[in-house]
Amino acid sequence: MVSAVRRGASLRSVARAFRVSLLTVQRWVGRARGQRLDRVEWADRPSTPRRVRRTAPAVEDLVLELRRELKETSDLGEFGAAAIQRELRARGLAAIPSLRTISRILERRGALDGRRRVRRAPPPRGWYLPQVAEGEAELDSFDIVEGLVIKSGPHVDVLTATSLHGALVDAWPAPGVTARLAVDALVTRWRAVGLPGYAQFDNDTRFQGPHQHPDALGRVVRLCLSLGVVPVFAPPRETGFQAAIESLNGRWQAKVWARFQHASLAALEERSARYVAASHRRHAARAEGAPARRPFPADWRLDLAAPARGRVIFLRRTSAQGAASLLGHSFTVNPLWPHRLVRAEVDLTAGVIRCYGLRRREPREQPLLRELPYELPRRRRPFAQ
Repeated sequence: MVSAVRRGASLRSVARAFRVSLLTVQRWVGRARGQRLDRVEWADRPSTPRRVRRTAPAVEDLVLELRRELKETSDLGEFGAAAIQRELRARGLAAIPSLRTISRILERRGALDGRRRVRRAPPPRGWYLPQVAEGEAELDSFDIVEGLVIKSGPHVDVLTATSLHGALVDAWPAPGVTARLAVDALVTRWRAVGLPGYAQFDNDTRFQGPHQHPDALGRVVRLCLSLGVVPVFAPPRETGFQAAIESLNGRWQAKVWARFQHASLAALEERSARYVAASHRRHAARAEGAPARRPFPADWRLDLAAPARGRVIFLRRTSAQGAASLLGHSFTVNPLWPHRLVRAEVDLTAGVIRCYGLRRREPREQPLLRELPYELPRRRRPFAQ
C-alpha cells in the first residue's frame, strides 16, 4: 500500500484496491513517512501508552490506612474518596492523588462497600390466591372503561373481562354500564366458556354494592356466590393486582377505539366483537392449557333474595394500627402487621372472617393472622328481580 502511494496513486484508490479503509492506508503511510521501506517498523503497536504513571505503593497503602481510620474514628462518619483526599491534604502530603485516582485505588484493592441492587424474581400470577398461583383455578378479572364519546353520538362505557391464565378476553360497549348489565354480561360469558374459580373486581359500587350502607353485597357479588365463584376485590390504590385487566383496557382502546372511526354504537360493538374473536383465536393454545372451568348449571336461576352463602375475598392494606376496612367496618387484624397487605376471606357460610398476611417477597408464606366472627345481616328489602 505504501509503495503504491509513493508511486503516485491516491490514498482512496489504494484503499479501494486493497479493500481496506482510508484510515488504514493513512496510518501505514504515516508510519513509513521519511524512511526506507526495509527499515520501517511494521509490527503492530499496543494501544497503551509507552509509559504508565502508577501511584506509588506507599501512597496506595496510605490511602487504605486512612480509609480504615476514618471509618472508625471520623466524627462525620465519612470515609470516601473526598474524605480521604481532605485528610491527605491536612497531613501535608506533597503529591495528593485526584478523587478519581483515590477511587480507582479503593476499587483495585477491593476496599469499596458498594452493594449491588438485589433483583428478585416477580411473584407468580395470582400469587395472593394460592389456588390460582398453583394453576389449580382460573381467575376472571372485570373492569369498566369510562369517558368514551362517539362523535355526534352517545357517551360509551365498556365492560371488559379477561382470564389470568387463559387470556380469554371480552368487551361489552354500552351507553352506560350498570350492575344489571354487568350481571347479564357475566352470565353470557360464563355460559359460553364455563365458570372460573374466582372473579376479581375493583371496588366500584356496580361490582361490590353501595358503600354508604355497611354489610351490603351487590347483585354482582350475589351472582358469583350463587354460582360458586369466589368474588375478589382488589385493594384500593394498589398497583399490580389489576395489571391483566388494565393491560386489556389499554389494548382495546388502542386497537379498537382509537384505530377506527365509529359511526354508531352498533358499529363499535361489531368492531369490538371482531377483536374479541381474533384474540380468542390467537390465544387458543394458552386457553387450552389454562385450569379447567366448571360447566354452567343448566337449571340455574338468580335469586337475589336468597341468603348469601360462600366466600367473598377482600384484598386490603392495613392501617397504622393494623386494622383493615371492608364491608363498611374496620376490623383489627394485627397491631404487628401495620401498613401491610392482607387477604380477608369473609366466609358467609361459617360466619367468620379469616385474615391472612401477604408479602410479595415471600408469596408462598401467607400466615393466618386472625379469625373474627361475622354474620351478614338479613336485608329488610330484598333486591328487585
